[in-house]
Amino acid sequence: MKEQTRKPVETLDAVVLGAGFAGICMLHKLQNDLGLKARVFDKAGGVGGTWYWNRYPGARSDTESWVYCYSFDPQLYRDWKWTERYPRQPEILAYLEHVVDRFDLRKNIQLSTLVTKAHYNEATDRWDVETDKGDRVSAKFLITGLGILSAANKPSFKGEEIFEGQVLHTALWPTTPVDFRGKRVGVIGNGSTGVQVMSDLASQAGHLTLFQRSAQYSVPARNHPIDPAFLETIAGDLDGYFDRVRRTATVFAFEDAKNGAMEVSAAERERVYEQAWQSGGGFNFMFGTFNDIAVNPDSNATASDFIKKKIAEVVKDPKKRALVMPTDIYARRPLCDNHYYEAINQDNVDVVDIRKHPIVEFTQNGIRTEEGEIELDIVIFATGFDAVTGNFVRIDFQGRNGRKMKDHWKDGPRAYLGLSAAGFPNMFSLYGPPGPFTNQPPAIEWQCEWVSKAIRDANAGNIASIEATAEAEQAWLDECIRIEGMTLFGKIDWWVSGANIPGKVRAVSFYMGGFGEYMKHAEACRDNNYQGYKLTAAKAAAA
Repeated sequence: MKEQTRKPVETLDAVVLGAGFAGICMLHKLQNDLGLKARVFDKAGGVGGTWYWNRYPGARSDTESWVYCYSFDPQLYRDWKWTERYPRQPEILAYLEHVVDRFDLRKNIQLSTLVTKAHYNEATDRWDVETDKGDRVSAKFLITGLGILSAANKPSFKGEEIFEGQVLHTALWPTTPVDFRGKRVGVIGNGSTGVQVMSDLASQAGHLTLFQRSAQYSVPARNHPIDPAFLETIAGDLDGYFDRVRRTATVFAFEDAKNGAMEVSAAERERVYEQAWQSGGGFNFMFGTFNDIAVNPDSNATASDFIKKKIAEVVKDPKKRALVMPTDIYARRPLCDNHYYEAINQDNVDVVDIRKHPIVEFTQNGIRTEEGEIELDIVIFATGFDAVTGNFVRIDFQGRNGRKMKDHWKDGPRAYLGLSAAGFPNMFSLYGPPGPFTNQPPAIEWQCEWVSKAIRDANAGNIASIEATAEAEQAWLDECIRIEGMTLFGKIDWWVSGANIPGKVRAVSFYMGGFGEYMKHAEACRDNNYQGYKLTAAKAAAA
């Protein structure tokens, strides 16, 4: 490989990693609100973050479009007209591209550029950043918007190199269309992405095979077009609406449930579940029906039994019905779908239990499991991500005393408020771990505002560095562990805990106390002169 020419060092106020929802919002705050010199770096060829890479069939948000967006500009909210309740990838990407151009951000975004190292320079109290294009930057502040679902996970299988068909990964989808008509397609994985792919391809592929490890609980999305007048009612009280949304537990468009499932009669539970099933939405079903489905095993059982009953009504084939019927508790990321179980029910769709009959190898003509060979033309890996920490440990982050982030996080992620790791001064991670478990864009925007105020205050106070203390970091991690221990999410193995990556340490990666409570923690920190941080005055001022 040809070595890149090292360029002269450029001095900036801030470097931002990632051009998705977080990086775009942060750059707007730095450039247009604070008037600072900042640059975003992203390895992708365009803006959009996860919505640049994830172009797979069926890719769409499972959050309502009117809260899967920014709220910092009322005119932007009025001018952009979402067309669907759950927007598809092209519409979300177009929205983010529109925001970048509308606020003149593109001039400070450098694409197709991978940041390879970011070392804190204790002599200058600045970050020394280098890229694979030979860029060298010195910046006071380093902000990451790397995303928790952006480091693709692709397990390797024996014989893959001899397979004569096409191999695709949902998180690294080609920009050119793929023709599935009449093809024999295999999908490995059935998390949120796999469910979307199966739902979309069942009507296109000649034959579709799902290689499933764990059956999922999923509820209908009930997607529909949006009346522009509805969006206008929100725009009329934008700050008030989004303040209410952010003060809910999961930052969705619905109100948090007030009652527990066991506090009402069986008939009332059935009515509430049926209403939620008909209105649609995965998070709505888990958190908008009753307030204890995620914490009370008895309540959880009533929700899971209702979903199982619905699955049985749709999937008629007894063998397939048994395969897609969940057997564990209802405590993974809540899924919603566009006719997933109806797709499973189709004659051209098969399901293979790879927990019972593991994949042995790829062959020239397809995939061999312990049960036999399945001939395929296309194999799609819907195997998700090295989630939460994947991108953080793939970049050479180095803080005080040469401390590397991958070493700091060897036993799992730790950062005060999910924003700041101890020993890494002037570094903030937007929607970093262990941060809030929520709908991301409104939470990210709020964090961007919090970080921009911290930067403004540090600069105004002649502060050289703002650094989370080890004590505050540990106390925050303890709080996250305590709260997860009260839920059922800690009882299962899933991607949030790192269970999908062989050898990865099981860890608590989210604060599950609700975003309203999270904001109280972060606001108390700022109101008490950034309690939990050590503020170091600039050397000239200290002298």
